[in-house]
Amino acid sequence: MFFSSKKDPRIGTGQTGEDLAVRHLENQGYVIVERNYRIRIGEIDIIARDGEYLVFIEVKTRRSNRYGSPFDAVDFRKQRRISRVALAFMTQHRCLEVPVRFDVIAVHLASRTPGVELIQNAFEYIG
Repeated sequence: MFFSSKKDPRIGTGQTGEDLAVRHLENQGYVIVERNYRIRIGEIDIIARDGEYLVFIEVKTRRSNRYGSPFDAVDFRKQRRISRVALAFMTQHRCLEVPVRFDVIAVHLASRTPGVELIQNAFEYIG
């Protein structure tokens, strides 16, 4: 059996994007609660507080536009999965009464200066 010793480059790209996203969010006044919250049904990249809101944030990082906008990758199916994981987090942490929001961050690494775009309230909860 053959095992490659090379790391998956997408992992490094994703980690870089998340680190840039966290820095951007903190500069915007968000307080990071948790990163990479993972349960059996899925993962949320970043959970943060923004004022009264508990914000669940999906980060999409791209090195090129070959596969379309990073925002395009957060389709209905992905939104539903994020919603379900968010509900599990809120249930586990007993914060079901807290107002929530779903944001998406696109990180563009195609140029020397990375670009970070934030869409607040990018989608509504999908049960």
